[in-house]
Amino acid sequence: MRVRAAALAGSVALAVLLAGCGGGDSGSPATSGDATSSGSSTSGSASSSDGSSSPSSSAAAPNPGPEVPPATTIAPAVAKDLMPTATGGFGDKPVITFPKTPAPNSLQREILTEGTGAVVKSGDFLSASYLGVVWGADKAFDNSYDRKAPSTFQIGAGKVVPGWDTTLVGLKIGSRVLISLPPADGYGSTGNSGAGIKGTDTIVFVVDIVDTIPSDRGGEVDAKPVPTLPTGIPQVAGKLGERPTITIPKGQAAPTTARAIVLATGTGPKLIAGENMLAQYELVTWDGTQKQGTWPVANATTPDEESRTGLQSIPLQAGSPFEKLVGLNIGSRVLLLVPATADSTGSGGGTPALAAVVDIVAKG
Repeated sequence: MRVRAAALAGSVALAVLLAGCGGGDSGSPATSGDATSSGSSTSGSASSSDGSSSPSSSAAAPNPGPEVPPATTIAPAVAKDLMPTATGGFGDKPVITFPKTPAPNSLQREILTEGTGAVVKSGDFLSASYLGVVWGADKAFDNSYDRKAPSTFQIGAGKVVPGWDTTLVGLKIGSRVLISLPPADGYGSTGNSGAGIKGTDTIVFVVDIVDTIPSDRGGEVDAKPVPTLPTGIPQVAGKLGERPTITIPKGQAAPTTARAIVLATGTGPKLIAGENMLAQYELVTWDGTQKQGTWPVANATTPDEESRTGLQSIPLQAGSPFEKLVGLNIGSRVLLLVPATADSTGSGGGTPALAAVVDIVAKG
């Protein structure tokens, strides 16, 4: 799943911090973005399609055209013999077998195994294993099982194909679900040529819900604080796992090189170069003129507070200040110092030095 890091338009401080990060997209064909002509959907009721609604006849899904919006609710269930079947249990790579009937022209969901864990909420980051096939095809166009690791993406926020936002919100961790997406709920009338999906294709997924991460989660509350920190660095206050505050003492010299100073060490696996992480951050420019962050604020009253949307998926790319976090443990809290950049155009632009506190929450 591609998950795009949100940008705060016009932010000099954020531009410095995210320099070299790119868009954070992995290029998976099961995602939204430019490939989805119908845009994002608003997640409505996530009620199951497994109820007792009367079976309906099925017709081939037509080319909906750009004027047909994606569904915001799951359609009444078609007869079971009009839906594909899938082998295996939760965590097993499935094999999908199709009936000889045309694809339903409505958004369908069948819960194959119902989990007992936490409920997936709109805005959460979802960790899931999945396999996707064009209706009637023998070969999957994408699957995470062969990669031996689930994918992580934000759900209910327009970051994936609309049908995922509608069908996966409301499920529980441990659930396995089969979903059938007509064109409007998948890639729209343009399809996705890179994945071999035409604008008239219905696509089918089996999805295993592995975990869900609330967008307001921070690092580990019981991360181990580093007993002795370097001198001459900004002061950081606040409980672990919660929004921190950063104070730069008057007259303290600005950094001349990028540094990552671990404030508390988490217990999770280490970050690897080139992958993405889910993180919260709080930052302040060295001159104190800009303060920004991701931590959501209840009853926000300022533009900065209103812009805070929670966890961000950030790539650990070479040339980015976040590259300094490679090798650190998930769950850690880190102070990141970023030097000022000079203006190469002669217009006096440049960017100021800054300090950022980063909570490493998960891989993603």
